Amino acid sequence: MKNDLPPESALQPDAPFYQPAGDEITIFEQAWRNHLPLLIKGPTGCGKTRFVAHMAARLGLPLYTVACHDDLTAADLVGRHLIGDGETVWCDGPLTRAVREGGICYLDEVVEARKDTTVVLHPLADDRRLLPIDRTGELLQAPPSFMLVVSYNPGYQNLLKGMKPSTRQRFVSLRFDFPTSVREEAILRGETGCDADLARRLVNIAGALRALKDHDLEEAASTRLLIYAALLIKAGMDPVAACRAAVVESLTDDTEIVDALMEVVSATFGR
Repeated sequence: MKNDLPPESALQPDAPFYQPAGDEITIFEQAWRNHLPLLIKGPTGCGKTRFVAHMAARLGLPLYTVACHDDLTAADLVGRHLIGDGETVWCDGPLTRAVREGGICYLDEVVEARKDTTVVLHPLADDRRLLPIDRTGELLQAPPSFMLVVSYNPGYQNLLKGMKPSTRQRFVSLRFDFPTSVREEAILRGETGCDADLARRLVNIAGALRALKDHDLEEAASTRLLIYAALLIKAGMDPVAACRAAVVESLTDDTEIVDALMEVVSATFGR
């Protein structure tokens, strides 16, 4: 088979900021070069989507991102006929566009989609790399540069919304988690340009709040929320108010828990 993928030297240096945790960049690149689909699993806000955006830019590939939900159907991914100006026109969905263009199709929280979507993915996620479009009679062969990437949060899984083993075993898999303190501080500084002291304080707050996960909080404080707080503080907002708006209120609706979390924030900023 002809390999028309770009050489290593063609990788783009101006990708969106991403602070590696380990060998995930190498795994992604090698999965892409070997025409393998990739599954990324990890908690909300730990950098899964940013990582995929970084890799798409790094590889110089178009990226089609789909936020999966309960009502997402196979037609939403593949495409449908639309009526306009008195005629019926076929309109490709994001999955079909990614296949035609040889880009990356990223399905975020794939387990949230309806079960019929996984049937569409199966022939793309094995050595066939085919996308059948029943409504047009086409059978698209994915080009070498096409890649299918999916993600989900294992913490949300249950018996009704888990990924079937027969589907999961079609993918190379990466496990993401919240970064170490040192790496998270570097991420905050790289994303927002904040100083080292502010990054350290925000990361300390996150560490304290994450210790409450599965006790008082349904979801842990994400790196994404810390970035929001840093941006508000850099814009001149009071640090305690910024942390309440960007972090604490996003974690819970319970006023008593909000008050308890705000004690951590106030203590960190010396109030």
